[in-house]
Amino acid sequence: MHATKGDRLVVHGRTVGHHDHTVEIVEVLGINGEPPFRVRDESGHETIMSPGPDTVVRHDRAGEHTY
Repeated sequence: MHATKGDRLVVHGRTVGHHDHTVEIVEVLGINGEPPFRVRDESGHETIMSPGPDTVVRHDRAGEHTY
């Protein structure tokens, strides 16, 4: 998984009733765009994340930051 600052990670809900969760990458801590990533959710909470197979990278398109 390769990502850059500003990309978003979408973690798909794994069970019925659990919705997808989207976070913004604020810092890439791995080498060459690899995890782990420092991420921020819409409430402003930041954490370190190493995404699993249920996560998809949505690459940033200029000017589309939501938080």
